[in-house]
Amino acid sequence: MAARPRRPRRPRPGRALGLRAPPPPVLPPVLPLLLLLLPPLPLSGPAGAAGPGELGRARPLTAANWTLLLRGHWMLKFYAPWCPSCQQTELEWETFAKSGDILDISVGKVDVTQEPGLSGRFFVTTLPTIFHAKDGIFRRYRGPGISKDLQNYILEKKWEAVEPVAGWKSPSSITMSGMAGLFSLSGWIRQLHSYFTGPLGIPVWGSYVIFIVATLVIGLLLGLILVLLSDCFCPPKPRAERSEVTEKENEALIVEDLGEISEEKKNLLEGEEEKEDLSDGEEKEEDRSGGEEEKEDLSDREEERSHSNEESSEEDSVVDEESETEEAGGNSHKHHPADPEVDGVVRQRKSQGADSGL
Repeated sequence: MAARPRRPRRPRPGRALGLRAPPPPVLPPVLPLLLLLLPPLPLSGPAGAAGPGELGRARPLTAANWTLLLRGHWMLKFYAPWCPSCQQTELEWETFAKSGDILDISVGKVDVTQEPGLSGRFFVTTLPTIFHAKDGIFRRYRGPGISKDLQNYILEKKWEAVEPVAGWKSPSSITMSGMAGLFSLSGWIRQLHSYFTGPLGIPVWGSYVIFIVATLVIGLLLGLILVLLSDCFCPPKPRAERSEVTEKENEALIVEDLGEISEEKKNLLEGEEEKEDLSDGEEKEEDRSGGEEEKEDLSDREEERSHSNEESSEEDSVVDEESETEEAGGNSHKHHPADPEVDGVVRQRKSQGADSGL
């Protein structure tokens, strides 16, 4: 058979003109960020439904289907792929999950690296952490993670002796819902930081600067929103009313100040009156003591006068006797002259008696 002639290839218009094909479209850097913000889509069936190969195995729980724990009998384990203790007890947990049908209990597990919000809802701080749930009542399991011990915990109903989690710490409470939101926010920030430093090639300090600026901007926006809401629900009063209110407040303050001043004056007056009373009492006591001293002085003076009078009377009697003797002597001795010494003594005694009488 004769070979068929080959058809000549038609030159492409781009190559004939020396042009290259356009490069494939490149996704903008904002699109991966939006993909991170979107919730993960379920890969198999509705939330909480086990696949055909998951029977007799621990059921993974997420933030979308964790409410299954509020109904029925459950044992739940929180783990992380990098945790050595979690890796050691992984086979024991799967063995315990296979006996779930016999024990009439559902067995679940939560990866904290993939579900930070759920770990925050249960306030998981150590790994591995195991919870027992019975109709929405949660208890912390603190025994070993061996399959036999877990089975005895369910068969012997040892969970009845364990104190349930407090109401405000229950995963379905409002408090723990807020905690779950904070943990979810931290996980989202961590993913965003890894995206900035990885695909975008931003340095670590640049990522921190972005977060700081974003925090400030968000805070300012929230403050502005709060101010607007407060103005809407609680509008400010007119200036006239404000002035009246301020005047009334000032008057009330003045009255209070006057009352305080009057109280201080009263206290001062009372103190002065007490001081005056004390001084009056002291003066009265001094007057009493002075009167007694004056009485004593007067009595002493009277005693002295009485003594002086007695002495003067005695001297007068002595002088009278001497004068009588002199007269008698004069009559008997008329012709004899008087003794000058006797006259001097008599005169001195008379002068002393006169002085004492004065």
